[in-house]
Amino acid sequence: MTIMLERGARQGTLPRLLAGGRRLAEHRATYGQIPLRRFSGEDGRRALVRAIADAGLRGRGGAGFPTGKKMTSVAAGAKRPVVIANGCESEPACRKDKMLMACAPHLVLDGAVLAAHAVGADRVYLCVERGTSIADRLERELAQRDDPVKWKLVRVPRRYVSSEESALVHFIDHGDGRPTAVPPRPFEKGVGGRPTLVDNVETLAHVALIAAYGPGWFREIGTPTDPGSTLVTIGGAVARPNVYEIAPGMRIGEVLDAAGGAVEPIGSVLVGGYFGTWVPMPEGWSLPLSHDRTGPLGTTLGAGAIVALPAESCGLAETARVVRYLAEESAQQCGPCMFGLPAIAADLAAVAYGRCDPATRQRLTRRIAQINGRGACRHPDGATRLATSALTAFAADLETHMDGWTCTGVSRDPILPLPDRRHRDRTWK
Repeated sequence: MTIMLERGARQGTLPRLLAGGRRLAEHRATYGQIPLRRFSGEDGRRALVRAIADAGLRGRGGAGFPTGKKMTSVAAGAKRPVVIANGCESEPACRKDKMLMACAPHLVLDGAVLAAHAVGADRVYLCVERGTSIADRLERELAQRDDPVKWKLVRVPRRYVSSEESALVHFIDHGDGRPTAVPPRPFEKGVGGRPTLVDNVETLAHVALIAAYGPGWFREIGTPTDPGSTLVTIGGAVARPNVYEIAPGMRIGEVLDAAGGAVEPIGSVLVGGYFGTWVPMPEGWSLPLSHDRTGPLGTTLGAGAIVALPAESCGLAETARVVRYLAEESAQQCGPCMFGLPAIAADLAAVAYGRCDPATRQRLTRRIAQINGRGACRHPDGATRLATSALTAFAADLETHMDGWTCTGVSRDPILPLPDRRHRDRTWK
């Protein structure tokens, strides 16, 4: 694990999430006991939610929604709430959550206990992808603890959309890992019809830190609208691909330099994972990274993946591969997923491999516009966001491909990681 400091930050402000140890004794020696007594009673619960809100903590799973606001909504429900700790990191370009659960599991578990206390929940579902070693490791760590909540470790299918919050609720209730149409959202009616707080495991780790050290401490780094630290997975054409703890507001160039710098000229950077956006280089070198939308395409950190694409690689071909994967991973429950995404994937493949004409380009643009915002879940929106950004970021390459030529980058080894087809789950159960 590599840690880096925000440029200009006071010494000692990072690491935060990764300062402790894997074992419970090491964790307690670093962070102390869970401060539940400090937040006892109804007034204490409200004070804890207020502290999370004052800290400005935003979700680290992709959407960046204010955590305190979500907690307030769940706590106001008519039934006793439930908490889901979402450790299903289905994004192929990410491994930050897996790293966090491996390196600091008890910080995540403390945060889940505190989140449950804040909203008045008595049960926590800890969801992880099945078939991974992290589930067995977490079971061992849970056995060492004596917490005032009932834990249930849930092994979820390794499907891209099964980590979506409504899919987790659906799997816990019915054993089916496909998303459901919303509303109602899980915070209104989730597991067993109860208000359900679904938070990413990194978000919950920050909850534990805020409860221990306060909102003022949390805001010492980051930006006014996106404070604190955040984990990112940096990959592609950098010298030291790894998981890093950074402060929001750092520039793309700073982050890549901290990962050892480029090993070959970089043509563009994918920010936010496979629902993210392509940022052309060198123009995007100074673009700040945060959960706020920045730049002409509204780039955000999203799922926390940053992949540097070599200038000699073909961004259109990389995007076509990923959109095809996203089409295959859809739940096939609505028209945009059943028909729209496969059609867009086929059009992108034609664009990437030199089988494109003006009619194909027009059809691709029309299809993207037609399915955006019309899916039963947000999966089609994420895929079309990636496709749209590719058509913009690689506009010059697109014109070359339109002339019937394919760039030399098409034949290079792929940069963006995808799961081996042989190891993908084929069931939702």
